Amino acid sequence: MTLIAQIISIFAMAMNVLSFQNKVKRNAIAFQFFGGLLFSVSFFMLGAFVGGLLNLIGVARSIVYINEERFKAKNPIWLVIFITLYFTSYVLTFTVFGKDFNFTSMLIELLPVIGMIATNVSFAMNGAKAIRFLGLISSPSWLIYNIVNLSIGAILCEVFSIFSIIIGIIRFDIKRKEK
Repeated sequence: MTLIAQIISIFAMAMNVLSFQNKVKRNAIAFQFFGGLLFSVSFFMLGAFVGGLLNLIGVARSIVYINEERFKAKNPIWLVIFITLYFTSYVLTFTVFGKDFNFTSMLIELLPVIGMIATNVSFAMNGAKAIRFLGLISSPSWLIYNIVNLSIGAILCEVFSIFSIIIGIIRFDIKRKEK
């Protein structure tokens, strides 16, 4: 079961890393949709229920932002709804899932929530550039969380994502300005 979960996480990693190499916002979000779905399955298989839950919320978020016009994704209520769901997941970590409630746990469990909020804000903005730049908040937050929780596939994903974000910024944001 653990091996299958790690294999699934490698496919999830590929989807997330590829998302930062898209010029078009819709395509970047679509890759993150599939990455989130696969990571959710992987985290649930590994018993990391908070990571699984946050990724499921991320999948729903991707559906809303891929279909911007249909769901009126520019409406700030979506940002409020998703941020509320992220913080609800944070509370559930200590209540339903029984995580020890101490200062260190409070900080560590808050990191992926910060990452999800940064990603959500980037989806609400115009263009893939915002996804790349706010990814510099999201990926390091998740990276620290994954290191603490020893999730190898997720650690690799965030390392590759950070490199992919930097390459995307150089390709699309810095070099474009130079031309």
